[in-house]
Amino acid sequence: MRLGLDFSPLRVSPSFRRLYTAGFITGVGSQATYVTVAFQMKSVTGSPFAVGLIGLVELLPLIVFGLYGGVLADRFDRRRLIVGGEVALLACAVVLLLNARRQHPSSLVLYLIVALTSTADGLQRPSWTATMQQVVDHDRQKSASTLSMVRFTLTAIIGPVLGGFLSVSFGPESVYLIDVVTFFFSIALLVGITVPPVTAREAAPSLVALRQGLQYAYSRPDLIGTYLIDLSAMVLAFPVAMMPFFADQFSESFALPLLYAAMPAGAMLGSLTSRWTDRLHLYGRGIAVAATLWGVGVAVFGASPFLWLSFVGLLLAGAADAISAILRSAMWNMSIPLDVRGRMAGIELLSYAVGPTAGQFRAGAMTAAMGVRTALASGGVMCAAVCGFLPAVLPALWRFDIRTNPHVAAVAVARSKAESSES
Repeated sequence: MRLGLDFSPLRVSPSFRRLYTAGFITGVGSQATYVTVAFQMKSVTGSPFAVGLIGLVELLPLIVFGLYGGVLADRFDRRRLIVGGEVALLACAVVLLLNARRQHPSSLVLYLIVALTSTADGLQRPSWTATMQQVVDHDRQKSASTLSMVRFTLTAIIGPVLGGFLSVSFGPESVYLIDVVTFFFSIALLVGITVPPVTAREAAPSLVALRQGLQYAYSRPDLIGTYLIDLSAMVLAFPVAMMPFFADQFSESFALPLLYAAMPAGAMLGSLTSRWTDRLHLYGRGIAVAATLWGVGVAVFGASPFLWLSFVGLLLAGAADAISAILRSAMWNMSIPLDVRGRMAGIELLSYAVGPTAGQFRAGAMTAAMGVRTALASGGVMCAAVCGFLPAVLPALWRFDIRTNPHVAAVAVARSKAESSES
């Protein structure tokens, strides 16, 4: 395995550095808050169904506002949309803090803020994703995707461990306070990014613009394949929300933070050893195989009666998910035109954000019905089966070759012309 990372995107692009740093800072707070909300809901209600319901509450705002956020990203100043979304997320974190300081925190307030956070995230994230494509050269997109995966896994290691430890030791309000502080730092960084303007094909953000974006996605079955595989993997085998209930089966006091850290640790391992994918050109096949291995890892995690084996299963799942995410991100940024990138990012949001929230609800409902171990293990098995089967009905994904794909070549030419005209 080849080790090492290509840091050139951070070196040559000041705006990418700001986005990257802001994403890391606010990501730590947001990841800590994510697990803390579930922990607090468990403390307030004692119900796995109530914890799983958090995912359902997030679902509708992400669908509606994620798609519309993609339309906005292709029409308006993406920097302003990013900063505005960050301010809205800051306000949500403040309300969580105030609710946690009450003598009897309200589960209704938790659900309300989860919905509002999901709304702000849906409106902001397509602009953030599309901007990452703009501020990094075309031939550095895979390196940027790998660096972004490293950033995400670092925050996913630090955030949940920090959130789990502080929630138990000092209470949820300590985590929400940290989240509030991180947003002030990220906003200060984000106001300084420079985003080149994009000439939209449509005159205004409208349902027509959304429909045209959906039509573009429909014309690309290879893209549809990546969305469906990721959506299936998350809906069928997302285990994070049930970690507190799964950890209760073990006597070790460190079981919960250990399990929270396992998948991010695996993702970090997969990212740091991902240089071998430089020799992989059939990205679609790599995505499908990695998603299947994610399901296998989750199945091992859920079925194992031993803490160490559950940890290994999550480690495998995390590594496989990292490879899939790196290949998906590079494939999207290298083959989707700039003027529809925001709308495609809105659709991607449905797969990599809506998928986990729907999976959280599925896991909660199945745990309430049949127990946590059966719910998690069966989900992993179903995921491996579905992700292994999807390429058979989506041959365009299976054949996608980054060297010969015409969409990749067209985007490279268009970006070269745009950069020449700017200079």
